Amino acid sequence: MSEPLKQVAALPVIETSEGPKVLLITTRGRGRWTIPRGWPKQGTVDSEMAAIEAAEEAGVAGNVDKTPIGSFTYTKRLHFYSWAKCVVDVYRLRVKTHHLDWREKGARKARWASPDEAASLVADTELASLLRSIFPSDAA
Repeated sequence: MSEPLKQVAALPVIETSEGPKVLLITTRGRGRWTIPRGWPKQGTVDSEMAAIEAAEEAGVAGNVDKTPIGSFTYTKRLHFYSWAKCVVDVYRLRVKTHHLDWREKGARKARWASPDEAASLVADTELASLLRSIFPSDAA
């Protein structure tokens, strides 16, 4: 099998009186819950690319960590009969603004959830494990 493809993702986080909340979005194809992610771009630092993806896909902006907080793998559908394994580096994005309108608003749903709820909603088991490891005190 060929080498996995690399992607970058943002984990949008806000602090509330009930504890941290993370922002999930749906995929455009099958409507599965995930986090904003995309392809790295030459000339753009990976953490900044993750923040750009979060702005385009989820309408959020804030301060992004410079180093990944973890990674996960998943299988991405590229075309009707074409699939590829991807490794996704995840960068925490401390959200300061959630815009009312954004580039992909019509193509996706967005939902704030506790980390434990988010882990139960996402389709990618490795992403769920990553969420639980980042926020271990949230688990019941």
